[in-house]
Amino acid sequence: MHPDPLPSPGDLVDEHQAAAILGASVQTLRNWRWADKGPRYRKVGQRLVRYHRADLAAFVEAGKGGRAAA
Repeated sequence: MHPDPLPSPGDLVDEHQAAAILGASVQTLRNWRWADKGPRYRKVGQRLVRYHRADLAAFVEAGKGGRAAA
């Protein structure tokens, strides 16, 4: 089995870009990470948090079957 290839430079976005893509706030993304919910993310070094565009798309796609708020 081959390891996952390194992402292309445009594949990873920071939490501000990810929040804009999802239409959520940066604080919401931070809350999701703390609660181990939300889209998959990657830690780069000790502090940098990055999201892969494909993971954001998968997260949105998975949520399409959910219940709408009343």
